[in-house]
Amino acid sequence: MPSQTAWHAYDGWFGRPKAALLRGACACRWRGAAECSLDWTVLDDQTPLYEADVDLAGPITDFKAHLTVVRDAAVPLPEPVTTLLTALTQNLETAAVTDLLVTLKALADLRYLIAGVGADAASAVQAGRIPMETVATALCASETATRRYANSHRHP
Repeated sequence: MPSQTAWHAYDGWFGRPKAALLRGACACRWRGAAECSLDWTVLDDQTPLYEADVDLAGPITDFKAHLTVVRDAAVPLPEPVTTLLTALTQNLETAAVTDLLVTLKALADLRYLIAGVGADAASAVQAGRIPMETVATALCASETATRRYANSHRHP
């Protein structure tokens, strides 16, 4: 049976089914234990679920704990790279406001750089020099998502 993990797919709007409960979930296929029951006799059918007065503290706490575990398992970027990426983000955000053409040119140059470096890294992963499980953990992703990601750099 087809399903979605996005909570709004089960809010009853536009003929969609209504969820009986909510819980934290992640793209890596992790699912939280804390459940938030939804009482549709109390919830307003005319209000989207994201606007409803629902206590999501349990699922949110589970998800934050999961993110901590994921971040701890991920490969840390060297401080100079983090600094460079932070500065790049700030500069691009500023340029997007002051000179959109500069932003677009910088993004085109980055895309070219990523294509070259990404293809080399993806080739190494797909050749098996690093186990896919190790790469998935380092990227905070599932093995399936990691394979797709590596393939996207091999065949842009």
